[in-house]
Amino acid sequence: MIERYTLPEMGEIWTENAKFQSWLDVEIAACKANYELGNLPKEQLNHITANANFNSERIKDIEKEVKHDVIAFLTNLNEYVGDAGRYIHVGMTSSDVLDTGLSLQLKDSCDLLIKEIANLEEQIRKLARKHKNTIMIGRSHAIHGEPISFGFKLAGWLAEILRNKKRLISLKDLISTGQISGAMGTYANTDPEVESIACNLLGLKPDTASTQVISRDRHAEYVQTLALVGSSLDRFATEIRNLQRTDVLEVEEGFSIGQKGSSAMPHKRNPIRSERVSGLSRVLKSYVNTALENVSLWHERDISHSSNERIMLPDVSICLHFMLREMTEIISNLQIYPENMLDNMNRYGGVIFSQKVLLILVEKGMSREEAYKLVQKNAHLAWNTKNGNFRKNIENDSKIKERITITEIDECFNPKIHLANLNVIWERLGI
Repeated sequence: MIERYTLPEMGEIWTENAKFQSWLDVEIAACKANYELGNLPKEQLNHITANANFNSERIKDIEKEVKHDVIAFLTNLNEYVGDAGRYIHVGMTSSDVLDTGLSLQLKDSCDLLIKEIANLEEQIRKLARKHKNTIMIGRSHAIHGEPISFGFKLAGWLAEILRNKKRLISLKDLISTGQISGAMGTYANTDPEVESIACNLLGLKPDTASTQVISRDRHAEYVQTLALVGSSLDRFATEIRNLQRTDVLEVEEGFSIGQKGSSAMPHKRNPIRSERVSGLSRVLKSYVNTALENVSLWHERDISHSSNERIMLPDVSICLHFMLREMTEIISNLQIYPENMLDNMNRYGGVIFSQKVLLILVEKGMSREEAYKLVQKNAHLAWNTKNGNFRKNIENDSKIKERITITEIDECFNPKIHLANLNVIWERLGI
């Protein structure tokens, strides 16, 4: 396999130099394949591999005249290898270089995204394990429901991250696809074995049936998958933002020494990083329609996809890479406030335990309809009242007192009951 450059950052994968390097890697791989098939003399291959190079500025100058980026690249390449250049790009078309080189960039991008999502998985897993039994209120419609634990909330995030990691791993396999099939993709002027050998050297698989381009459903899936991962991060960020609201304050983004939240209001501690993640997720989603539109090219090829891909594919790759790192930082520095969680949960005297009271009344022989009305009446008497206390209302209700004991009421108001069966989730996730 050809040794390719090692890149520390996502942005470097999408530089102009990196693009030209991927094109050069494709051309060298094709030359090596032609050598293996007896189509290129050893001394010429050695000369090409030793001297092949490019200069980005020179390519731009040539492109100003020829108005074709691949021709400009090949012209510059031939300036380095001289007469041996006649063995380069034999039987190939521009898209063989463009699309296979692009696949190398997308494959490298997937590697970095998989690495970053694994880091995020580790941080969420660690926090979920720590807070398995940190009791808080669960909410539906943003209204108090029943007790959960903060670890349970994080377990849902972890499960989603694991699914997204699988998607990225699968995506890497899907996008690691090359083609060296010539004009129209018919291999009329090149041996299919050249494609097979060259792709193997590059760590790619030959496309099953390319036209003159690799079909854009693959690239659409790339953009959609990254947008989906970004949507998950947006979900986590939105939850953090809601839980950090002053009137909730159950979690809070880390706030460093010297950090300032507002130019006007010194007290402000804003969830700016979570808001940043939410905002960037909209950028990812905005590209999905463009990627889908690119699937329907004319006949065997047009280049209506090319212009937008030069913006879109670097953007979505760099954007999600940043978002993953940002969310990992947010999670690793997240401040958790268990006392506030308990205070919020216990508002209105444990009104959130209404279902347990309902069930025990039914168990004791009361009709569900009658029990529901009775419990709802006592709950609503406590709801949104300054000194409202659901438990006291229950204890003082004669119809309830004649059915259940104080000990049984104690059991109804025990929040740990709601965590009793969560081991099945911890085991599934290895928390």
